[in-house]
Amino acid sequence: MSEECSNNCSSCGESGCASRRDPFAKDPANAGSNVGHMIAVISGKGGVGKSMVTALLANAFSKNGKSAAILDADITGPSIARMYGIHEQAGSDGKNVLPAVSRGGIRIMSINMLLEHEDDPVIWRGPVISSTVRQFWTEVAWGDVDMMLLDMPPGTGDVPLTVFQSLPIEGILVVTSPQELVSMVVGKAVHMAQAMNVPILGIVENMSYFECPDCGKRHEIFGQSRLEEAAAAYGIEFCAKIPIIPDNAALCDRGCADELDEKILGELSQQLYNKLKGE
Repeated sequence: MSEECSNNCSSCGESGCASRRDPFAKDPANAGSNVGHMIAVISGKGGVGKSMVTALLANAFSKNGKSAAILDADITGPSIARMYGIHEQAGSDGKNVLPAVSRGGIRIMSINMLLEHEDDPVIWRGPVISSTVRQFWTEVAWGDVDMMLLDMPPGTGDVPLTVFQSLPIEGILVVTSPQELVSMVVGKAVHMAQAMNVPILGIVENMSYFECPDCGKRHEIFGQSRLEEAAAAYGIEFCAKIPIIPDNAALCDRGCADELDEKILGELSQQLYNKLKGE
């Protein structure tokens, strides 16, 4: 697809354009990929720490002996590569694009790894952005991966729609924060997932509370949690709370996301894995 796409197919001579294909057909994986399970991590809005949650889960899977990968589907606001200290461009075997591998062994693909400079802006139309996400699946040789996580852009726009329709995701994980209208945000995610026939596997509330290092008292800085209420209202089985940990943000800023404490979401990662394995 041309980056000048006007969304008017009648004026376009590109008969092989991805947007002309059956929108409900699942894209085949690259021949060099063998991915066991795929989860999309979504949020109702930006700024809730979705990428950090994705990294924590990937670390938890990896530390528990499962090969993990992150497909950064947030094309206009990518952060995963920098969080893991990856600044080089993606590799190639002469036929396929190859993901980078973090110091902790997590395989990563992000648009930053294809740009001349990682801080270059991506000024593309929606169909081109969606097509790029699909190419991260079909043209990247991921190798053997037990758990692949898709770090999604916030909201319910073109990319989530494309992912739900075209990639073989088995469920979604919703990330919220206490200051959000949690029931509304989760409700939107539930209704979109139901419309696309994709189950919601769980909810993670980030920045849920701050625990004083001196006295151990918990402070709900962003308001009282409504996580359990939302999970119960929508019949969502698994949920987890992440406290405010200043060191986590510092690690990500330094490109050391491999050092994030995987035990924070260790229990949730095992629950999700068992669920997908049917155990």
